[in-house]
Amino acid sequence: MHTNLAPSWELTTDHAASSYGQPVLVNRGTGKTYGPGDILKASPSWGFLPAAAVVDRFLKGKHLDADTETMVTRFVSGTGTGKR
Repeated sequence: MHTNLAPSWELTTDHAASSYGQPVLVNRGTGKTYGPGDILKASPSWGFLPAAAVVDRFLKGKHLDADTETMVTRFVSGTGTGKR
């Protein structure tokens, strides 16, 4: 399963870095993967943020379907269970 967040970013469980249903954030341009606590600079204007905050920022104000909401919750919680 995967969710497109922005042109170069997605959350997915269909990557070798994902295990036990835990989604990873993937930069499709570079192939780099991030867990929720990893620090990255997804946009020059955002500065360095934890990956969980990057995901929240990408989706701020957007309506999420149930599958996307579950994927985001699993990623942000870091548990793979969908529970925060």
